[in-house]
Amino acid sequence: MARSEDTSLLEVLAIPAMVGVGALIAVQSEINGRLATELGGGAKGGAAAAVVSFGLGLVVLTTVVLAAPRQRAGVVRILSAVRGGRLPAWQLLGGVAGASLVASQGLAVGTIGVALFTVAMVAGQTSSGLLVDRAGLGPSGPQAVSAGRVVGATLTVGAVVLGVAGRLGGGDPLTVGVLLLCLLPLLAGAATSWQQAVNGRVSAVGGPIAAAFNNFVVGLTALVTFLVVVLLVAPGDLQGLPGTWWLYAGGPVGVLFITLSARLVSVHGVLVLSLCTVAGLVVGSLLIDALGPDSHLGPLTVVGALLVLAGVAVGAVSSARAARARRAAAVAQAPVAP
Repeated sequence: MARSEDTSLLEVLAIPAMVGVGALIAVQSEINGRLATELGGGAKGGAAAAVVSFGLGLVVLTTVVLAAPRQRAGVVRILSAVRGGRLPAWQLLGGVAGASLVASQGLAVGTIGVALFTVAMVAGQTSSGLLVDRAGLGPSGPQAVSAGRVVGATLTVGAVVLGVAGRLGGGDPLTVGVLLLCLLPLLAGAATSWQQAVNGRVSAVGGPIAAAFNNFVVGLTALVTFLVVVLLVAPGDLQGLPGTWWLYAGGPVGVLFITLSARLVSVHGVLVLSLCTVAGLVVGSLLIDALGPDSHLGPLTVVGALLVLAGVAVGAVSSARAARARRAAAVAQAPVAP
């Protein structure tokens, strides 16, 4: 009985923690977008900002892993599981998705704003969460695609359409370039659901810190490769590193939300984690974009964000009902003690 109560408490506390993860992503998007601008903007500035962000995050995690024997043991367990065939090597590649998200922050946020970036990312993340859960890629196994989940995902896709429509006309119009930039967070969001699933698998073997360490090693490798390609294609000097200290906080913030996501995904599944993350993302990004000096916030973007929250509510309620039904079925099938 006590174990069941502990499980229920964890499920309740996981919800605000997941919302907090989303708010952290909104903060990181703003930080990395501004860092990219300070480094010169464009593809070079965005790629360089992503490398700086991931590099500092890896420094933090490396320090933790080296200082804590338990975390070093977690890394060893992951490597042993891969060598022994218990953990497929492709599940270690979640960091590539994280790298795409951080790179898209640097490339797109300065032009389209945090709010529209968030709406586009959310549409990709929530939609792909349905497929990831249905395929059972996460540690909680296959999750049924209920009508409520489909409605929730559909609402978030509609939200990105409204968000883009908000850029039509006025002094900050929609252009082909802006539309293409909106595709970056859309695709990065779709990859994020897969990342959360495979990081959850890795976390189940080595723990969330070791999973985050692996995520940052893989992601930084991908980003350094991307930066080298960008510099070869478009040679030129980058701007010097800025002196504003908080522009370097994106990496440590990323460590927090990657570690928390790797732990929390096993509680309610990928889609619920995505939905709750979305709620924090939306509220955080609206506040950041509204209060920032270069606001891109329009009325239709706000309506789109509210539509996202509606989708979150519908999907979360549907997922909670499904979870209760699974627990009831498990109790009914449990053998009765003589």
